[in-house]
Parts: sequence; C-alpha cells; structure tokens
Amino acid sequence: MSYDPASSDGSDTAGESKRPTATFSNADRAAVEPIAALVAVVVVGLALGLYAGAFADAAPDDDRSTAKGALDRAEEAITVGGVVDPDRMRRIEAPGTATAIELEAAGERWLAASGPDAPGPPEVRSAEAVAVAERRVTVRVAPGRNVRGTLRAVVWR
Repeated sequence: MSYDPASSDGSDTAGESKRPTATFSNADRAAVEPIAALVAVVVVGLALGLYAGAFADAAPDDDRSTAKGALDRAEEAITVGGVVDPDRMRRIEAPGTATAIELEAAGERWLAASGPDAPGPPEVRSAEAVAVAERRVTVRVAPGRNVRGTLRAVVWR
C-alpha cells in the first residue's frame, strides 16, 4: 500500500499524524564557537569606535582652528630667535576675518587689530561672539631683558 497525500486527510484512524517528526541532534544545529563570537564582538566594537572618532574629527564647527591659525601666523611674524618682539606687532598682516592679536607681558598690553570691526579687549568683547587661541611666549621688554607673556589671537565669528 502506498501513501497518497492528495487522497488522504493526513491522519489515520487513531487520530495521529502520518507526517514523520524530524529529530535534530545537537550536531545538526547551527552554532558558533565562543572564541569566534568574542572576536566578532571585538571587531564590531573597534569598528564603531573608529567610526565615532572619525566622525568627531570631521566636525566643521571648531572655531578655535581659525584662531589657532591666526595665532601661528602672528607668532611667526613677530618672533625673532624664539623671542617675541613687541615692536614687530606692526608687521602682522590683517587676515580676511576680523582679528585682534594681543600680547601681554610685564603688566603691558600690545594690540594689533585687523580693522574697526575687530574684537576689542577682553573686558569689552562678548565671549560667545569670538574664538580665542593663546599660548605662553617669551617677550623682549627691554634690550637684554626677557619675560614670560601671553600671545592671544581673537577672531570674530
């Protein structure tokens, strides 16, 4: 006697199914070795960390980079032999943006501004409207007399 699925309702007289039940052993199931799973998790974590780092570095909202570039150019223009000369503040070229270069040392302040709309002194300017970069430098205040001072670039946003 042969089994014809089209003519049968799929059950026998006792009410049991004629379909064979598949039994799977543990060897038939998909499994991943623990070391391979751990390596995969570490690789995914590293990839996400690298992506987040690259994304943070690509952010264009860093206004300090403009001020830092202005500070580098100003320091190069007024430094002689590693010592900043305040008399050379006139040599600072005005960049395209409104910029002020400040030099403070021995209780004195020298200022070079790019124009009338350049940021003013610290007590006048708004902190939200400017980007500031500064560094400690050696300043010549008299022939043969050098003191520590602060060179600051202030850029209007």
